[in-house]
Amino acid sequence: MKTYAFDFIVLGSGVAGLRAAAELADYGQTAIITKAAIGESSSEYAQGGVAVVMSDDDDIYLHYEDTIKAGDGLCDKNAVFTLVDEGPRYINELIAQGANFDMHEGTLDFTREAAHSVNRIIHAKGDATGHEIVRSLKNSVSKKESIKRFENVFAVDIIQENGIVSGIFVIEESSQEKVFFSAKAVILTTGGAGQMFKRTTNPPVATGDGIAISFRAGACQKDLEFYQFHPTALTMKNTPAFLLSESMRGEGGVLKNIHGKRFCHNYHKLGELAPRDVVSRAIFSEMQKTDSEFVYLDLTGLEKDFVKNRFPKIYNTCLDFGLDITKEYIPVSPAAHYYMGGVETDLWGRTSIEGLYAAGETACTGVHGANRLASNSLLEGVVFGGRSAKAAIVDSKHKTLQKNNVDYKDEIDLSDKYEVYLQEIQETMWENVGVVRNFDGLAKAVSYFNEKLEMISDKKPANQKTGERINMFYVGKLMALAAASREGSRGAHFREDFPEKSKEDFHIIFKDGKFSPINR
Repeated sequence: MKTYAFDFIVLGSGVAGLRAAAELADYGQTAIITKAAIGESSSEYAQGGVAVVMSDDDDIYLHYEDTIKAGDGLCDKNAVFTLVDEGPRYINELIAQGANFDMHEGTLDFTREAAHSVNRIIHAKGDATGHEIVRSLKNSVSKKESIKRFENVFAVDIIQENGIVSGIFVIEESSQEKVFFSAKAVILTTGGAGQMFKRTTNPPVATGDGIAISFRAGACQKDLEFYQFHPTALTMKNTPAFLLSESMRGEGGVLKNIHGKRFCHNYHKLGELAPRDVVSRAIFSEMQKTDSEFVYLDLTGLEKDFVKNRFPKIYNTCLDFGLDITKEYIPVSPAAHYYMGGVETDLWGRTSIEGLYAAGETACTGVHGANRLASNSLLEGVVFGGRSAKAAIVDSKHKTLQKNNVDYKDEIDLSDKYEVYLQEIQETMWENVGVVRNFDGLAKAVSYFNEKLEMISDKKPANQKTGERINMFYVGKLMALAAASREGSRGAHFREDFPEKSKEDFHIIFKDGKFSPINR
């Protein structure tokens, strides 16, 4: 079996992964391993912006309080403070390295999104913020000779020696060759799992790989029931669930039902600017009341040139679909958007396994609690991508590389049923583990995933397509089990059979083979 040896491995190449790699480069040989092209990630498609305290009208305590409120009582306060306190420094570093954020009269242009108390969202090219941050980070890491990039390489499993991470086992997609990478530290930045759902704003790469491989390695998982559904994704026949940024409502867009009547204030005093989980459920309820598959987002009250210049990507994309958002109502409905749960980490990205770290959407730092505050995700990726790398550098200082033999004899190939299983998974999750949940639906989901995992047994995937489906089977089962374990509603997790908010503040942790509630 072919082998490579590096000091550090970063799995994934979104904002968190690229920021981690940039930090590691001066301290050892670093491999960025990604199953697609470098930068292909949810980060690349993030529109709204970065929430960061960099204006005279704002302070970190306001950002802290807004994040805590949006998280519905389940945020880790230390993690939130770390995010808002260190965020400005990390963003200033990005700017110094060439990230170009939009300016107004010589200063950063700030806007507002739902559940923020002041204008603190910076953006790039109107609605292409993620793309600009990824671009600047890709440019930064490309200059580092100590970084080697491996594209179209699929990570199968984490390898350990005496309970300590010693590397990863991968499949090179072009040759289908099995390869072992040894390393002193592995950082998971593989993103979320939006492809689990029939409607999602995530790209095809978002299949929950980091959660699945860390789970199989024995790492603790946390808050896996909390999946955020973005309220406004384009809803038209034969079109993708294209994300329509929170900023559109922050700039004055309003939601109307199919009869043309505003409704959000019937559900929350903040109306369209309530937290995302509230707005998503308001839309879901209004769709049921009006027997419709969508509601409308209305920007026609805004000045046309402002809409075109503020949201150029959204404007042009919708125009390609035959919709002029300056003149017509936009049909929208919720879509799976962001995973608040994930691999449990401390404030430095350390997981429960020595030598394994996680950052970005793959990780659960506790920053988001039960519901992510809009535009905190790119900031989290930058801040905790950097912090996880710093921890890996310190922890691996006196480590030596290990060499392992990987047993890969018993394979399974599901590539012929790749699309069939994808459709089954997405239908199962959307119907049973979606915006509104109940025990019967969750039990159906668990039963489906149990059946598929029994078919897999302990076999290894023969290729990336099979590996992705296996990972989705694991993540689906874990999410459904966690949701069934929380008999109450909180944030993005709503149980119609337990609609009342649970009085206790607790987390659902998967550890030692079982889910357990742990008081905060």
